[in-house]
Amino acid sequence: MTNRLRRTPLFALLFGLSGLLALTALADEPAPTLESVINTYRADAVLETDGSVEKSPLFMTQAERRLAFAHFDQLYPTATVAASGVGEPLPATPADLSAISFTADEVSHTLGEWLQNQQLMGLIVVKDGAVMMEHYAPDHAIDRRSVTFSVTKSVTSLLIGAAIHDGYIDSVDDPIVKYLPRLAGSEYGRSRVSDILQMSSGIAWNEDYEDPESDVARAAALNGVALTNYLSALPRVAPAGDRFNYNTAESNLVGEVLRSAIGMSAAPYLSQKIWQPMGMEYDATWLLSLPSDRETGGCCISATLRDYARLGLLALADGVLPDGTRVVPEGWMAASTTPSKGYDGYGYKWWLYGDGRYGARGVFGQAIFVDTAANLVVAAHSNGQTASDSPHNHELDAALEAISDFFRAAE
Repeated sequence: MTNRLRRTPLFALLFGLSGLLALTALADEPAPTLESVINTYRADAVLETDGSVEKSPLFMTQAERRLAFAHFDQLYPTATVAASGVGEPLPATPADLSAISFTADEVSHTLGEWLQNQQLMGLIVVKDGAVMMEHYAPDHAIDRRSVTFSVTKSVTSLLIGAAIHDGYIDSVDDPIVKYLPRLAGSEYGRSRVSDILQMSSGIAWNEDYEDPESDVARAAALNGVALTNYLSALPRVAPAGDRFNYNTAESNLVGEVLRSAIGMSAAPYLSQKIWQPMGMEYDATWLLSLPSDRETGGCCISATLRDYARLGLLALADGVLPDGTRVVPEGWMAASTTPSKGYDGYGYKWWLYGDGRYGARGVFGQAIFVDTAANLVVAAHSNGQTASDSPHNHELDAALEAISDFFRAAE
């Protein structure tokens, strides 16, 4: 499984907040305060500048990110995803997992030693619905939200399933234009909902984060009419469904399809369908794009670690809530985790690791990992050294595999 995890391309873990590519950590950076981070990087402060990189969140230091990730709603406009106020209990069956061992970048670790890694903010292991292990860094906590970036894509996919179950969307085989008529006459107007769920529309898109003229630099943060106007002009380069091409804008387009189909914003729909009935303990927040105030379909729900574990449990149960209510069509998660024609490592916005293992991933080491054979969910909040392909991400990949293998061996 490690090879599959490591095959996840760099761009696949990046998110579409102004084409964001947060970069390097500085070894001897001064200790910031929350006030200094908010004053420097809050959305209105950045918009007041001429866009200079000094004010851009692209260049937060690792210490600044540590604060920003936990207080995203104080930097950027967000919508609240309301919890019910009565959390669904997660029973605890503590187990000593500290001796689980793994190797990353030719360095051996035990789980107990690795939990002290300063890049790891929190890790929770839930087996058979019970918490086996739960760890938080000293400056993190059970009630502390953290932004999980592209993990949001998988949540949006769940909401598409909910919209199908509710009758708002007939099928993933529907043409996108059925829900977004303004795309008529464009190549996206001839694409299906499933094509953008799998990032296999076959429509030209350049996701080069180092090219200021790339599509991702120009349009990754667009929503609404601005998004569809941009996408309408793009040509087709491959038959729909045949070629995987990671495309940040297509995740935002899934959000547009969702909002149009359900006739409401995505955040309250998430609250009604999942957050409240699933018994999430705390409110979540969802990034709103500027200036349209629409949820960013591919990015930036902030939630506590336990509530992200509950999302994994919902996926593991094929969308059946604790009270037995079904939220998505029967078999939705099997369909969502079926490899696409264009790439066997991706489904309906879930990364596929093979042999019944899949997950949601976000930059800097955010993760929900599901192992269907072991009835296992593992979730992580992180602040890795870099957005992707960092030592921490390699270690997290190896740790997830080792935890999964440990419980499979015990079955």
